[in-house]
Amino acid sequence: MGQKVSPIGFRTGVTIGWKSRWFAPKSNYGEFLVEDALVRKFIDQRFNRQPPYAAISSVEIERTREEVKVILKTARPGLVIGPKGAEVDKLKDALEDLTDRRVNIVIVEIRAPDLDAQLVADGIAEQLKRRTSFRRTMKQHCEATMQAGAKGVKIIVSGRLGGSEMSRSETQLLGSIPLHTLEADVDYGFTPSFTTYGTIGVKVWIHRGMFAEQTEEEEDQVRSQAMTRARRRREGGPPTDARPRRSPREGQADQKAPHSKSAPRSKSSRRSPRRKPKDKPAVQLAPDKPATSQEPKQVSGETQETTAPPAPVQETPPESGEPKVQGHSEVETPPKELEGEG
Repeated sequence: MGQKVSPIGFRTGVTIGWKSRWFAPKSNYGEFLVEDALVRKFIDQRFNRQPPYAAISSVEIERTREEVKVILKTARPGLVIGPKGAEVDKLKDALEDLTDRRVNIVIVEIRAPDLDAQLVADGIAEQLKRRTSFRRTMKQHCEATMQAGAKGVKIIVSGRLGGSEMSRSETQLLGSIPLHTLEADVDYGFTPSFTTYGTIGVKVWIHRGMFAEQTEEEEDQVRSQAMTRARRRREGGPPTDARPRRSPREGQADQKAPHSKSAPRSKSSRRSPRRKPKDKPAVQLAPDKPATSQEPKQVSGETQETTAPPAPVQETPPESGEPKVQGHSEVETPPKELEGEG
């Protein structure tokens, strides 16, 4: 009871591959095993424990008769490669001197560093060295891991936390961690943090889902990439460059939409300004005949104003000696001087 088993060692050879892949006779097996441990320790001391902190998560080693292939999984490949590959060349020369064999280095980038338990543990250890609050640090990393898509995360920090005289352990848990389920992808990482008041151990467990679900997603991605345009047409799937068809109403709406200020407007799209209606002339109407006003009719964009016909003016009988004028609404009267002389 109470014995803890490493999730990686528990699943190695069942659902997880081996970190070292090579065959050797009994006489060379011990030599190769020690050599692998030295290579991993050298890379960890050079890139993870001192600047530039390249965040190397794991080192996988493959051996053939001619060379040793070293696979580095890192979240910062640019720092491992260096300018124009200078850092890789230096690392290659150092490993060849260490192993006395030809070395080939392959760098693999980690797309989601928040889902890698070893990188999360390294980040917590670096923050504890700067005397940050361990509770806040654990909470921040747990939330970031869950937001990255993890099913569960557990972090345990043990030692003289906060500089206290009595050492203790604190645990932060979110989600579920099925340690006994071999089908579950549970990643594990451990890193010691060497502080001024003692050594603090950081352990991280991350549940990333089931292996069957991951393989199905990868197979679907491979199939979708391998499907050609002809296969898409045969299977009835939409082509990659297919554009959605617009309905005729949308096309009419686009034509009726006003032009932007930046685009020049054509002459046909310019509207002529509306003309102001002319003032209606005042007409003196007879009291017994009200006028009927008609609304203006619009013909070919121009307004024709129709007014009521003028009412007939009552003609007054002409006085003696005054001529009668027809066709005028007013009667001309002679000047006053002529009237006096008569």
